[in-house]
Amino acid sequence: MYRQYIKAILDRLFALTLLLVLSPLLLCLYVIVRIVLGRPVFFVQERVGQGEKRFFLFKFRSMTTERDPNGVLLEDSQRLTAFGLFLRASSLDELPELFNILMGHMSFVGPRPLPCKYLPRYNDEQRRRHDVKPGLTGYAQVMGRNLLSWEERFNYDIHYVDHLSFAFDMEIIFKTFGIVLGRKGISSESHATMEEFMGSGNDD
Repeated sequence: MYRQYIKAILDRLFALTLLLVLSPLLLCLYVIVRIVLGRPVFFVQERVGQGEKRFFLFKFRSMTTERDPNGVLLEDSQRLTAFGLFLRASSLDELPELFNILMGHMSFVGPRPLPCKYLPRYNDEQRRRHDVKPGLTGYAQVMGRNLLSWEERFNYDIHYVDHLSFAFDMEIIFKTFGIVLGRKGISSESHATMEEFMGSGNDD
């Protein structure tokens, strides 16, 4: 019952409540991002959701749009400002995803939604992460976030799919507060955010 019906109802109920309560903060962040980083205020990207259906993810933009002389975007590390790093460290850039939850694209807890270009690179086991809605936070996020390898992240995602329950969701949500307050795992050891997933190189 929880997996099929109750989880979705609770997601939308709490997303609506938080949007109403946090509306002053959202407006404030909108204005600050507009002043500091300019337009566009939101980072909008097509991501993969449950059943491999695509949707547009909303986040506050945390990087500049600086490009090289050929018009190619600079590396993340060159575009990530001190303000953008603060947004990421505090997870405030993720707040617009409450709209994705309200629209039914996402859940509060689930595997993080990843870019569509990764779809052909998953093996069969990794694709199972799309058996549930992607989440604002997830088991991989509380077990290491961007410090994990892609294989480790996917293993945690599949564990969540196989053990989804109300109690497990509550455990992940409470642990998320500690991760956010401690600002742990914001960046991988080799990249300003997370290196691109190129495939695991096996079919198991």
